[in-house]
Amino acid sequence: MSAGTPIRVLVVDDHAVVREGIRSVLSDGAEFSVVGEARSGPEAVTSAQQVLPDVVVLDVSMPDGSGLHAVSELLERVPGVRVLMLSVHEDVEYVLESLRAGAHGYLRKDSTPAELREAVRVLHSGNSYFSPALAAQMTDAMRKGNDAKKRAPALATDVLTAREREILVHIAQGKTNKQIAAELGISARTVEAHRDSLMRKLEIRTVAGLTRLALEQGLLE
Repeated sequence: MSAGTPIRVLVVDDHAVVREGIRSVLSDGAEFSVVGEARSGPEAVTSAQQVLPDVVVLDVSMPDGSGLHAVSELLERVPGVRVLMLSVHEDVEYVLESLRAGAHGYLRKDSTPAELREAVRVLHSGNSYFSPALAAQMTDAMRKGNDAKKRAPALATDVLTAREREILVHIAQGKTNKQIAAELGISARTVEAHRDSLMRKLEIRTVAGLTRLALEQGLLE
């Protein structure tokens, strides 16, 4: 990219006011160019193929397929694109799951305009970006995870995050997404995203299969 060419950004969020806010932040000067907007994961993939952004600012959880589900397809369909996840969640599990999906950075929605602009710059330069607080949490979580692996034998569910294992237990107990969401204090869409992720990781697509696995690994004791 030649000097002075704006960084092309695609903004993806199911709330119009959030998209407008991000557009406003990135339109302050000639450094960035918001080349498109989308309201869902599938719409983001379609739009990205049309406008060919340098960076996609992508909400983690949206209807019609969460942002997490859209990451791998974006990377496949638009080679070289960089993906910055944007979320209200600061739980390190969301951050690590974003990394596993292929995202290059993660930012909370209450970050400052200056931090959003810096994150887009850093991703465009080929590096990853996480706020200092999130980076510290990630380091601590990975250290604890490594310590746990040294102490315990491997289980099939070791590939799951703590939240995914928690949701697996609720599924095995016969609860619906809405019931699980109410008990955990999260949205039903977030439960659905975790449910899809754990099924994909475990390669089990039925409740019966998940229940059998939970029983075999002692998760219901």
